[in-house]
Amino acid sequence: MKKTFDIEDLECAHCAAKMEDGIRKLDGVLSVSVNFLTQKLTLETEDAVFDQVLKQAAKICRRIEPDCRLILK
Repeated sequence: MKKTFDIEDLECAHCAAKMEDGIRKLDGVLSVSVNFLTQKLTLETEDAVFDQVLKQAAKICRRIEPDCRLILK
């Protein structure tokens, strides 16, 4: 499953790269892209673990940049 989410209050390109690296290491992640300019996160995982990986990805984003949050539609 592949979905794209808006990111709110992502203020640092370096932080975006750190988020991408952290999320990429999660089990079940097939691909991930965090784009600082467009403020978007694109996540592709195995269907069975998508919700679990998304929760972990949101935690990684908050840990790296505490004011940042994913907009889950």
